Parts: sequence; structure tokens; C-alpha cells
Amino acid sequence: MIKCMRTTIDIDDTLMKTAKKRAAETGQTLREIIEESLREFFEHESEKRVTPFRMEWIVVKGSLRPGIDLSDRRSLMDLMDSPS
Repeated sequence: MIKCMRTTIDIDDTLMKTAKKRAAETGQTLREIIEESLREFFEHESEKRVTPFRMEWIVVKGSLRPGIDLSDRRSLMDLMDSPS
């Protein structure tokens, strides 16, 4: 036995016309179009719920190379642009 719930909702006129047109084109009922659309919506919603990326920081002890001055931006840029 299929259980269904009757409900009344307000839908934008343009959206309803589009849904009715699609139903007529595909030979489906308006109910089938709406149910299919809701199923697809909820399927895609569950796909979006992936675990967010979490950055893990790794701290490594180190020191500056000799002759590097962090306050001199131009020399830093020159150093980064030069071949190793």
C-alpha cells in the first residue's frame, strides 16, 4: 500500500507553467515531475555533505639561510626568482 500525503503549496507561476509543460512533453503527470525533482534535489543535497577538508600543519624546526633578511622584500623576491 502506497501512502501519500495531500498538501497545498504555493509555486511561482512561471515555475508551475514550466513543470506542466515538461509533464506534457514527457507524458508524465505533474505529480511525477514534482516528486522526481524533489528526489533529485535531495540526492544532490546528500552528495554535497562531504567531510570538509582539514589542513594539518606540520611544524619543522629550521632556520634562515645565511644572508637572508626577511624585512627586505626586494631581495627576497630576487632570491625566489633566482635559480637554485
